[in-house]
Amino acid sequence: MRIISYNVNGIRAAIKKGFIDWLKTDPADVICIQETKAEESNVDFSPILDLGYTGYWFAAQKKGYSGVAVFSKIKPDKVLYGNHDQVSNDEGRIIQLFFGDIRLINAYFPSGTSGDERQQFKYRWLDEFFNYLKKEKKKTPKIILCGDYNIAHKEIDIHDPKGNKKSTGFLPEERAWMDKLFANDWIDTFREFHPEHHRYSWWSQRFPTVRLNNKGWRIDYINVTKPLKDKIMDAEIFPEVKHSDHCPVYLKINI
Repeated sequence: MRIISYNVNGIRAAIKKGFIDWLKTDPADVICIQETKAEESNVDFSPILDLGYTGYWFAAQKKGYSGVAVFSKIKPDKVLYGNHDQVSNDEGRIIQLFFGDIRLINAYFPSGTSGDERQQFKYRWLDEFFNYLKKEKKKTPKIILCGDYNIAHKEIDIHDPKGNKKSTGFLPEERAWMDKLFANDWIDTFREFHPEHHRYSWWSQRFPTVRLNNKGWRIDYINVTKPLKDKIMDAEIFPEVKHSDHCPVYLKINI
């Protein structure tokens, strides 16, 4: 199974920038999208269906905000919309697909960029989501967790760690959450293949030269639980794909 995780920063905007043409190149079997900023009824995604994908959408209650979707060429056995957290569900942050004994979770983690109130919400969300994952992992040990985590884990994952040590997305508490995740039998699939520096998946749009000069952050991940470690075949980041301020991240896994 080839999986893409991609924050498109508005799927309608991405389509105008050539998103569907990119899908025609067959980049993956399963495309996990975050920040759709749209409901299923708002988008003419028939060209995506024509490519052999089936779409599964989970939109936010607030129009033009957040939202996740999955386009899959492989039919899931079950689809679960959201989780136990009603506030998170209202913001359309999680969708889950089951393929045999594999559970694929597509998640759009909250950002703390709009102020302290949302930062505190982010901390609460992270704590609740970690506990949810811990509980669900006992039911389905083989989990793939992809999405925009809105956290750069280590200094290698950000172009200016010193200058951003007080920036949301690189705060000690957020990075500690990632430490805790990987200490609890989760695998950073990208780092299994790529120990090198300067590999990023998001670049600020406030400064036009940031992406050109590759001054980015790696905040998008496809991580797996330990029982799947021996099944991962390849992982990559595709910075040349430009429909968003993020770029796609990729995993190939033998299921």
